[in-house]
Amino acid sequence: MNSIPNTPDERLFDRIADALVNQGYIICDQALDSALTSALLHRVQHLDDQAFQRAGVGREQAQQLNDRIRLDQIRWLEQLDASEAAYLAWMERLREGLNRRLFMGLFDYECHFAHYPPGAFYKRHLDAFRGQTNRILTTVFYLNSEWQDDDGGELLIYPGQGDCVLERVAPQSGRLVVFLSDRFPHEVLPARMDRYSIAGWFRVNASIGNQIDPPR
Repeated sequence: MNSIPNTPDERLFDRIADALVNQGYIICDQALDSALTSALLHRVQHLDDQAFQRAGVGREQAQQLNDRIRLDQIRWLEQLDASEAAYLAWMERLREGLNRRLFMGLFDYECHFAHYPPGAFYKRHLDAFRGQTNRILTTVFYLNSEWQDDDGGELLIYPGQGDCVLERVAPQSGRLVVFLSDRFPHEVLPARMDRYSIAGWFRVNASIGNQIDPPR
């Protein structure tokens, strides 16, 4: 793991914190070292198909598959692989950095690889509902290299109300998006080629008896 650069830039953490205060989201290009980004892309592309599962809608017992809402496949990151561990370590430093700057009380972080085969999509949705979840911040990190404009797969970010698009984000390699989970509806448009990213959430501990609420 030590061979994969993952040293964060404190100035980037400053930018992310300022943007969250001022507008609630930020889009950062080349956020992580390019060697780590390449290692993560290599990792996800060489995972066995059985490592992935169809992504569901909802949480825990309420989760169900719905082809009309989303068609992506996911695989949760683990510490056993060097590239995955390096990414998780970077996000841990971001968690600590945001807590120092904004006193957000971020407790932990969970994330998964997301594979969108050609034609796959994820309809407009919120990652959290105010007062009903402990997900506070959403992160999306893109892995595809040489993504072209006509390859599709853009992330659309909407304001809390209305149908106007705040941001249309192409899934370019090394691009990191961070936004408040309960504030910005978003969707993923169909892609024309395999699209890879890492979706994650920083959470607060809204638990009793040291049990994370809700568990993954």
